[in-house]
Amino acid sequence: MSNLLNLEKVSKSYGVRPLLTDVSLGVGAGERIGIVGRNGDGKSTLLRIMTGEEPVDAGRVSRERGLLVGFLRQSDDFADTHTVREVVLRGMADHEWAADARLREIVDVLLAGVDLDRSVAGLSGGERRRCGLAALLLGEHDLIILDEPTNHLDVEAVAWLAAHLAARPSALVVVTHDRWFLDAVCQQTWEVHDGVVDAYEGGYAAFVLAKAERQRQAAASEVRRQNLVRKELAWLRRGAPARTSKPKFRIDAANQLIEDVPPPRDRLELQRFATQRLGKDVIDVEDVDFARGERVLLDHATWRLGPGDRVGIVGVNGAGKSSVLGLLAGELAPQHGKVRHGRTVVLQHLSQQVGFEDPEARVLATVESIRRVTKTADGEITATSMLERFGFTGDKLTARLGDLSGGERRRFQLLRLLLTEPNVLLLDEPTNDLDIETLNVLEDFLDGWPGTLVVVSHDRYFLERVTDSVWALLGDGQISMLPRGVDEYLERRSSEQQVARNERAASRDEVEQVPRPRDEVATHASKPDQRGVAQAPKAKPGSAEERTARKALARLDKQLERLAAREAELTEAIAAAATDPERLTELAAELAEVHEEKEAAELEWLEAAEVLE
Repeated sequence: MSNLLNLEKVSKSYGVRPLLTDVSLGVGAGERIGIVGRNGDGKSTLLRIMTGEEPVDAGRVSRERGLLVGFLRQSDDFADTHTVREVVLRGMADHEWAADARLREIVDVLLAGVDLDRSVAGLSGGERRRCGLAALLLGEHDLIILDEPTNHLDVEAVAWLAAHLAARPSALVVVTHDRWFLDAVCQQTWEVHDGVVDAYEGGYAAFVLAKAERQRQAAASEVRRQNLVRKELAWLRRGAPARTSKPKFRIDAANQLIEDVPPPRDRLELQRFATQRLGKDVIDVEDVDFARGERVLLDHATWRLGPGDRVGIVGVNGAGKSSVLGLLAGELAPQHGKVRHGRTVVLQHLSQQVGFEDPEARVLATVESIRRVTKTADGEITATSMLERFGFTGDKLTARLGDLSGGERRRFQLLRLLLTEPNVLLLDEPTNDLDIETLNVLEDFLDGWPGTLVVVSHDRYFLERVTDSVWALLGDGQISMLPRGVDEYLERRSSEQQVARNERAASRDEVEQVPRPRDEVATHASKPDQRGVAQAPKAKPGSAEERTARKALARLDKQLERLAAREAELTEAIAAAATDPERLTELAAELAEVHEEKEAAELEWLEAAEVLE
């Protein structure tokens, strides 16, 4: 495996703070590497150094000659005067990208519902993100570098992106807090912390096990060192002629490391506390109709939330997930029906908007004004200790709220909400701008929290980690329970899309089979087709050419049926194997082959059909 890029003893500082110190690492051809670490520890800086956008203070960065690097930044640099077609397709005509199955899939998935001739200036943040990702993936690169690519993508798009990247031959370096994505795509994990970069084999799950084992070994080494020091001191004091033997320590395997760890939370115990605090009735949605503009989101929908329920909501962007949270919170009113709250409900709603009433207020003072001592599963802790758990230490304790970064604002918003001790929590995309360490803290807090929880999130790992059931908005006006969770949601979406494709294909066939006047047929035959190639001459009735063309159509119809069925099977298999990177790679490669074969068969079918017109 050839090395594409190398960092040799690289150091980088901002002011007096060192982000990287004597870091040496490399990226080989075809490697897929995930980068994790706390916000502000230098992940994005490392990416910019790798691409050459950021100079180093010391050390050397070398790249293979002629290396083609694609870089997705956290913010795009699109010119607002350009259209989506210009910034994404770079002037390619429709028939150029539509004729290539790989390019067509990228455009169909990432730009679904986006008008290609629309100005970039009018796009939402999520649409701009999809445009940037599509523009990058349409190109050919030896090395793809992505900075938070899953931001603003829904669960379905994240699953597609994971399968697509796993099937590409390009090397990949990605910074993301999406732990499911790391497991599905990456073969190695780099952790950036305290100026160094530690490398681990495997995705996020393997990284957690390996890190825990390293920490266990380090703790054992520290215990051994302290024991030796104590014995050395004792020997020096009594002047003994010999030292005692060293203790022996057994290194456990990773599976032994966690075999005695209890489940994250005791559901029965939490439900008992929730029932005591909340009572029997929490939130009842009864026969509700709700629409935004002309779009009907709920149609005579009924849904009940009980004490201790931990619910995740999924759906495509625009399905109405945030609106449902607004209804549950009482911030939005239905056009018909009722949303009832129990008498003991104390509800807090975390929206996607991050703002403060007083930007001049200080972090610690604001927290202490809400509550100085907070009850947790481990007992009571002070406001300062709670702030430290959420990453606010040192001078951050006295920082102005208006000076906090996006991630820090999100953390503070969450903390302030939890300090009010609600018994019903509605969280709308709570993982936005949070690093993995903060997510672990939040998950740990929620493990011991006994209230009713409703979460809307594109972060599949977080959703499955903190909730017990998954419900979906599938566009039918109802809130549907999915017994098998996100996997079932992806399968349903895949089936719906396949049905829609079949209906479009049937509609095209009906149009093509409508007989046209002879003069129109003659005119059409004299013109080149959309690909700029003169059409095949028409066969005479009863001729050998006609018989051959009919046989070809019958054969191709069966072949296309078989390929469509295989395509559906592979799509379902990819959704089911989302946590198995090796299997995912195999399936994605086979799906790409099926797409190519299907494209060739469709072109051959069209040529045969032209002969019979």
